[in-house]
Amino acid sequence: MPLHLEPVDVMDDVGDARSVLIVACPVCPPVSLAMQTDTAWLDILRHGVKTGAFDQLIDELRTSFNDRGVRTGTTTLYAPSPMMCIWTRGQQRRMRRRAQGHDAVVVLGCESAAVSVERALDGTGCRVVLAMRLTGLTNALARFERPSRVLLAEKAIIADADTNTDADADADTDTAAIADADSTVAASGPADDRSSEVVTT
Repeated sequence: MPLHLEPVDVMDDVGDARSVLIVACPVCPPVSLAMQTDTAWLDILRHGVKTGAFDQLIDELRTSFNDRGVRTGTTTLYAPSPMMCIWTRGQQRRMRRRAQGHDAVVVLGCESAAVSVERALDGTGCRVVLAMRLTGLTNALARFERPSRVLLAEKAIIADADTNTDADADADTDTAAIADADSTVAASGPADDRSSEVVTT
């Protein structure tokens, strides 16, 4: 049940940051971008297990920041949990290390993904900016096309009547959600974590 997410303009939200790390969730956002652009979800021979439309969004975001003189990096944590809403303690530690030297982290994911990053960076002073908004739930039929493409057919966005489509209101909701989540996080010991990370700078 992937969430359907749409990118929002966050260029002004990063303020005077001179270095930005873009953190991308590899689950719901790629499906959303494939639907929005009516392009392949997967094209193994061209993009491997990545989604071309989502990679293009990341490239465009980096270019926009770079044109403003802002240094950028990107990271995606694929394992042990590819979902940013469910990270291990080890993934939190790796996120914290990866964000060192950056003034802000831009999250391409849902509100829960932003909470995960906020928890990992607690106490660092690094700003967390959510760059997508929830518009509903995704439903589609995956269809294989030779030689290596997976397309999304019979696409539908199941809108939630309670979904807030106003970007400013979303930002307020995101901040409140992060604060509420952080106030209820219970301390736990470190967990062993055998995981992989794709990083480009």
